[in-house]
Amino acid sequence: MTKLELGPGFPEPQEGLPYRPCVGIMLINPEGRVWIGSRDDGANTSIYEYSWQMPQGGIDKGETPERAARRELYEETSVRSVTLLEEAPEWFAYDYPEDVARSTRKGKYRGQAQRWVAYRFDGREDEIDILTPPDGHTAEFSAWRWEAAARLPELIVPFKRPVYERVVAAFSHLTA
Repeated sequence: MTKLELGPGFPEPQEGLPYRPCVGIMLINPEGRVWIGSRDDGANTSIYEYSWQMPQGGIDKGETPERAARRELYEETSVRSVTLLEEAPEWFAYDYPEDVARSTRKGKYRGQAQRWVAYRFDGREDEIDILTPPDGHTAEFSAWRWEAAARLPELIVPFKRPVYERVVAAFSHLTA
């Protein structure tokens, strides 16, 4: 993926490992509540203390952030009935804690730089299927619910909280 495909403002660290280019999705229902899923620990449950998060994932080579957001949303929730509301005006980045970088990221990235996209959910709730994702994808969530946007930062793992605070602020006019 080139800088040109990522657009302006993608954070480039002065030294060390690069950020992984990713997207985050804020899916908003007609009542202004936000979709969150509980991360699956691999056994269709979650043992994580902070398991709730919005959908997110990597940007594939040649994808725009918005196209990646639609793909990730579909792969993780089966949702396609959405209307694009807006993209956040900038990239939001976080660094992985050392133990996470070492144990799960193979030392390839320092963290993620995410472009966040907000969508309105236009479908029916029975469209949402997290347990049997489409196209053979592995389930990433074991449960889901609609939540007030203001509560999102307290539900996410602490190292991602500053990004969630910025996302909630960027899209606050859409969830009021």
